[in-house]
Amino acid sequence: MNLILVSHNDYIDGDCVLLSDRRFTHIRQVHRASIAQQLRVGLINGNSGTGEIIAIDDHSVTLKLNLTTPAITPLPLTLLLALPRPKMLKRILQCIASLGVKDIYLINSYKVEKSFWSSPVLSAASIEQQLLLGLEQSGDTLLPKVHIKKRFKPFIEDELPGIAENCLKLIAHPYQATPCPSNLSQATILAIGPEGGFIDYEVQRLLEQGFQAISLGQRILRVETALPVAIGKLFKL
Repeated sequence: MNLILVSHNDYIDGDCVLLSDRRFTHIRQVHRASIAQQLRVGLINGNSGTGEIIAIDDHSVTLKLNLTTPAITPLPLTLLLALPRPKMLKRILQCIASLGVKDIYLINSYKVEKSFWSSPVLSAASIEQQLLLGLEQSGDTLLPKVHIKKRFKPFIEDELPGIAENCLKLIAHPYQATPCPSNLSQATILAIGPEGGFIDYEVQRLLEQGFQAISLGQRILRVETALPVAIGKLFKL
């Protein structure tokens, strides 16, 4: 935990917060906290800075905050991601959050197993937990938004045109593709398929929406590997 994230619900008085959950455990066991110690703290969707320990006991810690550093600038990237298997999704959400992606659409695909959509990993609480872990790792405070879209065709036809308007539209698809661009600064939307890739019908529908197929190289990568590779190629991190 490189950044202790707090919310408005943690405030008890003025600029002080009281923590008694896993954050308290981390502060006590990892930081070996003591009175007057300064820790790195950030407010979810707000500034970051320091928190001075002003009280601690066996159950909780009180920090006095001084948050003056603006949040890290997000990547200008919207991600369309075919729903991965649940265990992989946890890692992917952490990775996405740590890299600065703020808008994520989990979409359906022919090769996505129907059972994935009923996984408890897709609960709002579970998704938020994984995103927070990613933010804590990277020192970011801006919580990504995750949108769940279970029907491919209605999403592509009815919603995607508005979402992708004025964006560079890319699909990670190694066949008949151009090399992945780099050092982008413009708004970009990137589609990544499931294990085994999008089927031809799905690729064609995305191409009809103005998407351009790009390749990450000769190797065929798993989704959890392709994501950070693609983002690292597209933007300066």
